Amino acid sequence: MIDPREAKYQWGQRIVSTVDMFNDGSYPEREAGALLVSSGTPGEIVNVGYHEELNLPVYMVEFQHSGVVGCLEEEIALA
Repeated sequence: MIDPREAKYQWGQRIVSTVDMFNDGSYPEREAGALLVSSGTPGEIVNVGYHEELNLPVYMVEFQHSGVVGCLEEEIALA
């Protein structure tokens, strides 16, 4: 069994998106492929989860105009 990868960021931290994020089908109320968050958009981590199959932390980030979006570490940076 592989040890879980430690989360780099924590709940409550202010972040900024480092890439454009598009709907991969996870948001049925939005068109598939629709832009959810533009690169440079600020947000706040509201929860930290874990994707067991990929052995990666997943960050639930609340963005002001996009709502909560699941992000990987390489998609965000501290603001």
